[in-house]
Amino acid sequence: MGTQLDQTDLRILNFLQDDSQLTNKELAAKIHLSPTPTFERVKRLEREGYIKKYMAVLDAEKINRGFIAFCNLRMKQHSHENATRIMQAVQQIPEIVECYNISGDYDFMLKIYVSDMKAYQEFVLRILGDLDCIGSLNSFFVLGEVKNSHQLPLS
Repeated sequence: MGTQLDQTDLRILNFLQDDSQLTNKELAAKIHLSPTPTFERVKRLEREGYIKKYMAVLDAEKINRGFIAFCNLRMKQHSHENATRIMQAVQQIPEIVECYNISGDYDFMLKIYVSDMKAYQEFVLRILGDLDCIGSLNSFFVLGEVKNSHQLPLS
């Protein structure tokens, strides 16, 4: 189990969520701490799993992946084998950027990025259609993005 987070740890996490490219010196100045203890705190937060990874957020439109679909899947039959097959399959499909096992009428919710509607149709027919453990699916298409934040609220 990790250590309890104090206000300085929370400030570090907030600043790094906003800009993970901050140098240790820049981060130290923002939290009003010297570089060495700042570095040690960041390393501890990484080691204890509070910081999972650093990444660049790309512009989907600029890389021709601006068509976003949410797809709800229902398994043909509720079984551990079918759930495992779906979970393993989505790990190998790059167009699927998020997958959640959900409650309700459907079993999984996928977030999918492709270039356009025709590409999505091909994706459904050729990729999802090959998974015989899927009983049905329901698609929703993003008309406009209102908020897209990867920042978790910290108190």
